[in-house]
Amino acid sequence: MLITSFTHMLTQAESRPLLEAAIIILGTFILEDAATLLAAMQVVAGAVSLPVALGALYAGIVLGDLGLYGLGRLSVQFACAQRLVPPRRQDLGRDYVSQRIVPIVLISRFIPGLRLPTYTTCGFLRAPFLSFAMAAILATLAWTSLLFWLSLKLGHLMLHYLGQWRWAGLAIFCLLLVVVGRTAAKWRGNPMNDKGPTS
Repeated sequence: MLITSFTHMLTQAESRPLLEAAIIILGTFILEDAATLLAAMQVVAGAVSLPVALGALYAGIVLGDLGLYGLGRLSVQFACAQRLVPPRRQDLGRDYVSQRIVPIVLISRFIPGLRLPTYTTCGFLRAPFLSFAMAAILATLAWTSLLFWLSLKLGHLMLHYLGQWRWAGLAIFCLLLVVVGRTAAKWRGNPMNDKGPTS
């Protein structure tokens, strides 16, 4: 199980901050919200220091965001992607996104399921990279700090009330996060229940 493996790796890396940071960064590439929760739980348990956990989370999530932008930028090289969006629409999209890059990135960070399509689209449209990177850093600092703080509080509660069963409680919570995110993404993918426009 992912949670058990992640926890075991962090436990094995105890007192080696660089290895702990590398494991947390790797965890953000797999499932960043779960990695945030698990890293916070390890801080509560005293296995990882708060600066290492939070710094690694920031680094991993920002790297992932920049990677999504890069994937979108690379997709421009493929003819099939070019055919999907004609050059004139690309220009219009680039102008629109470039003028609103900060709110677009911030909103997509806080709404489940929007980050992948939004960040790759920013790359595809060649939105200004520095503006995108600064917006991604700002959004990550806000979202990750909030989620990490909530996870610390949750970790203290689970440690106090669930003791050794806290990992089972955390597994259920992570599963709920994934299900809610996927449900929200599907719900947005089918607006109006696929009904056509009404007159």
